[in-house]
Amino acid sequence: MPNRTQISVLLFFKKVTRRFESILFLIKHLLSERNFIYLGAVLVGISSSFAVIILKSFAHNVFVFATYINGFLKFPFFNIILPIIGILLTVLVVNKLLNGQIEKGSSKILYAVAKKGGIIPKKQMYAQIITSSLTIGLGGSAGLESPIVITGAAFGSNFGQKYKLSQKDRILLLACGVAAGIGAAFNAPIAGVLFAVEVILTDVSISAFIPIIIAGATGTLVSKILLDQDVILSFKSVQAFNYHNTFYYVLLGILAGLVSVYHARNFRKVELYFSKMKTGVYKKALFGASLLAVLIFIFPSLYGEGYESIKMLSTLHPEELLNNTFLENYKNNDWFLLVFIGAVVLLKSFATGLTLGSGGNGGNFAPSLFVGSYLGFFVAKTINMIGISGNLPITNFTIVGMAGILSGLFHAPLTAIFLIGEITGGYDLMVPLMIVTSISYAVSKRFEKHSMDVKALADKGDVFTSDKDKNILQSIDFLNLVQTDVKTIGLENSLEICIENLSNSSQHIFPVLDEKNRLLGIIDFELIRPIIFNAYRVKFTTVSEVLVQSRELIYHDDGMEVIIEKFDSAEAETLPVVKNGKFFGIVSKISILEAYRNKLKDMVID
Repeated sequence: MPNRTQISVLLFFKKVTRRFESILFLIKHLLSERNFIYLGAVLVGISSSFAVIILKSFAHNVFVFATYINGFLKFPFFNIILPIIGILLTVLVVNKLLNGQIEKGSSKILYAVAKKGGIIPKKQMYAQIITSSLTIGLGGSAGLESPIVITGAAFGSNFGQKYKLSQKDRILLLACGVAAGIGAAFNAPIAGVLFAVEVILTDVSISAFIPIIIAGATGTLVSKILLDQDVILSFKSVQAFNYHNTFYYVLLGILAGLVSVYHARNFRKVELYFSKMKTGVYKKALFGASLLAVLIFIFPSLYGEGYESIKMLSTLHPEELLNNTFLENYKNNDWFLLVFIGAVVLLKSFATGLTLGSGGNGGNFAPSLFVGSYLGFFVAKTINMIGISGNLPITNFTIVGMAGILSGLFHAPLTAIFLIGEITGGYDLMVPLMIVTSISYAVSKRFEKHSMDVKALADKGDVFTSDKDKNILQSIDFLNLVQTDVKTIGLENSLEICIENLSNSSQHIFPVLDEKNRLLGIIDFELIRPIIFNAYRVKFTTVSEVLVQSRELIYHDDGMEVIIEKFDSAEAETLPVVKNGKFFGIVSKISILEAYRNKLKDMVID
């Protein structure tokens, strides 16, 4: 039970919150709509940056603590116990506090934009912080960036809901939260803006950039002031670009594209395997976390986000990766180190899949940077060691490799270019960054049409693509357009009843059903027109004689593209809808086109 002091603090906090909300409602009435959006962008940016500070600080401090225990107490098994504890605690929190559900990956933001008008539940403002802190802070092999962007998106969405903003403004503030989260996590405001525009929003005008830029800059500024800069991924020793190495950057781009496909497919396989397991959530978590612990024991670099090991790779002493491990005796063997790093590139997808599939929370943003850095190091080091080129800048390849995998996995080359440009403190590597990201993107796109985070949604028709018409169609809730209060006919009825129904309704087709509500066919007004004006024929014509099969049937789970294709194929204005083998209702093409027109007005962000 909370004591009096705790109760007093909670009451004071609620009072301050209500007072602040009242002031904001007053400000909303005083400001123009556009200026209030600017203010909202600042507040969402601040909120998102605080979430970043909490997440990053916790994860970093736990990593430092685990490193201290390993180094000082010589307890090499400590860092394999923590991930098991972290994943089990995450599952416990999800089941006891979050009703057994937690949304993972930036794909959930895309789904909210595509299907829910940018509405994200309130609990996502804190659920991601708690669960990802436990998972990754205690060594889970995933990244904090996806939880960060979901948290930022939730702040933006709920700000829009709280102050009764329109759908397009709500989605805009959602994107502001995403931009602020990425900007704060990397001190990279431009990358944050580009990620929000390139990955989250598909239809955006120039004026919409202003609030997103404001949010990205605000999040980055707060993070820069309050967050320990040792926590941020950054590099100082970058060499100038040498055009003689262009061929090797092209090679790195090709390999990055192929490794991106490899990582995405293996990650999905592991997640799918765990999703099909019939055991309880705690047994599943223990099983997956134990397998992860074995991988971390053999390959300690797989522990946590991996940003510290990325920094080690970019230094002159990458062999320090093996310090305080049972492989430490081999750290001065360059070939052993190279094999170790190559194995880590191939195993990271499994480690991340085990982390998330077994019940942990995190994302693939940090793993993409991790795999890219290791791949870049592996390529440059191998070429140098076999004597093809004796002096490739390994640090540069390590850094550029990160952009290659990020571009290949997320299909976001602009974000990759500017993120790496910003965290290296300049744009000396702009040319190789452009080469590697574009080639990696092209290779990945050749084998995987959609990025790894949205593939599952795209297969269901639930996510935005680069096709604007398809985006709008996908956002339409088809079942809301189905007319279910439909007059129907039975085979035993006379045609006179059909004529009576026709005179009392605007229906043009009448479904004919059996006693189990299964669709037998339809009576089309256009086809029976010659009969209805002849009383004799009406009286002596049976329903079965005028019954015809609909040229197309629409099923309740058909995607909107399929539905439009069926209307075009049937050349009909109205078609019957079937659900679970039984008649469900009818839908008209006009109602779909009207919904499309309304969505077109609502979804354009300006």
